[in-house]
Amino acid sequence: MAPPRVSALAVYMQDKEPQCGVQKNNKGAISKSPQKLLKKKKARSKAHLRNGDAEREAGLCVLHPLTSSSKKKSSAKGGKAAKKINNAKEPPSPRLKGSDSSNKRHVGPPLDTVLQSLGRIQNSKERAKVLFEWLIAPVQPDDFFRCIWEKKPALIRRHNLKYYDGFFSTSEFDRILREDNVQFGVNLDVTSYSNGVRETHNPPGRALPLVVWDYYKNGCSLRLLNPQSFSITVWNTLSVLQELFTSMVGANMYLTPPGTQGFAPHYDDIEAFVVQLEGKKRWRVYSPRNSLEMLPQFSSVNFNDGDLGEPILETILEAGDLLYFPRGFIHQGDCLPDEHSLHITVSSFQRNSWVDLLDKLLPAALQIAADDDVEFRKGLPLDYLDYMGVQNTASFNPRRENFIRKVQELMGKLAEYAPVDAAVDQKAKAFLHDCLPPVLTPAEVDCSVYGAPARWENGDVKECIIQLEKDTPIRFLRGGIARLCSNGEACLLYYTTENSRVYHQEAPKSIEIEAEHVEALEYLLHCYPQYVTVESLPCEDMDVKLAVATMLFEKGLLTTKERLTPLTSSRANY
Repeated sequence: MAPPRVSALAVYMQDKEPQCGVQKNNKGAISKSPQKLLKKKKARSKAHLRNGDAEREAGLCVLHPLTSSSKKKSSAKGGKAAKKINNAKEPPSPRLKGSDSSNKRHVGPPLDTVLQSLGRIQNSKERAKVLFEWLIAPVQPDDFFRCIWEKKPALIRRHNLKYYDGFFSTSEFDRILREDNVQFGVNLDVTSYSNGVRETHNPPGRALPLVVWDYYKNGCSLRLLNPQSFSITVWNTLSVLQELFTSMVGANMYLTPPGTQGFAPHYDDIEAFVVQLEGKKRWRVYSPRNSLEMLPQFSSVNFNDGDLGEPILETILEAGDLLYFPRGFIHQGDCLPDEHSLHITVSSFQRNSWVDLLDKLLPAALQIAADDDVEFRKGLPLDYLDYMGVQNTASFNPRRENFIRKVQELMGKLAEYAPVDAAVDQKAKAFLHDCLPPVLTPAEVDCSVYGAPARWENGDVKECIIQLEKDTPIRFLRGGIARLCSNGEACLLYYTTENSRVYHQEAPKSIEIEAEHVEALEYLLHCYPQYVTVESLPCEDMDVKLAVATMLFEKGLLTTKERLTPLTSSRANY
């Protein structure tokens, strides 16, 4: 049985009529007539359900700022609704903090303030948690990952048009067009979707403002594919969040003219956080059509409306709201007639599933098994083609059963040879190559090689000698910027600080680490975020300890607890 359709558009339309005195939270169908909508609501007053409960019944979470007076009452109603839908076969979904359907305005600090405050948090992983908590507030991250992540869409209403101010804007996009080298098809797509036809209108060359805005005025949507390459705020936000997800965090910007739609219905291969920045957009979200489309590895083709059935969520997203949906959930968005829409979709977890790990693990396990176990190298039966293969699937030959049993036996043994840590390192290397470089805080700049005062002045080089001492406290700049991985007989330290803001514009960055220095690197990695002295590094003598620390410092991977004072040439130790 299809889940009930939830029409937040009807709620929105009712809200625009000042004479409507009923609550906006009832379930209703789309209607162009407010009077018809009111009649439906009146007829169903005995079966009154808040909009949030109705959408949760449909396998959704609709989240609003929580008012203390309604906490207990809403919990009781949510439990009854969930029990009814599940027919007493499953317990009701846990109620999340902030999940009451009140119209209370959620006020949070501006993004600039949040980003500045992160510098006071020593652990970069904790910084990522704090930033993500702001992104999905008032929902708690633990609740989100337990109840929603990869399971169902979530709509977070804040009733605060300015909540995401400072993240990105149409004015900033206009500045980027004027000042940066934005290329059609590389950085910017011009799209339209009309009468079931999705089209891309990219001309060759640079996307200059006159041309871009002419496309927009003629009803085309604009998609900036990598806003992090042009916006420091977007870059900073994504580079922090990637330490939470341990997976690349990317973003696309979408600017849609009033009354238009830029993209056909489709599903993606990423976890999507739609951050509404300006205006409004109507969204329709549909459940995966079958189990094969749940958490897919690849994005879908474009669908027609006839492929979809009824949406499980139909809503008007306003500035300050957030919509999350897992990969595999079909979605489409279109603008209302009277207002444009600007949103950024923050995405992560592309190709970051168990199957992607096994894709690296199984070939390596098979090679090790072939090297170590003669059973894997024994020849196939001479006559196996007589009873195996598709043409023999209906036969009941005992030799066929023995063959399949042997394959299952070898597959079982294969797990014994699986180099799990090595496969994880392969995933980690790919992740570090995907990563954005960090945006350093002022303190990180001051206490690292990036803040060294070396310069050319008055015909000579000044303050170019900075020297670590045995008692200098050091640590890695960030928790997620480096990782030790094996590469055959060698051990390499992969790092992100020299990555480009453009995806894979640079080759993976690594340093080969000598065997006698590996323990010192592991020590520094495991001690983060605590500072340790150079003297405490587990190396054979002080000269080696200073050499290892200096090498990492000069590569921009270490920071000191206090800013180092440049030495004069006479005081330097060579």
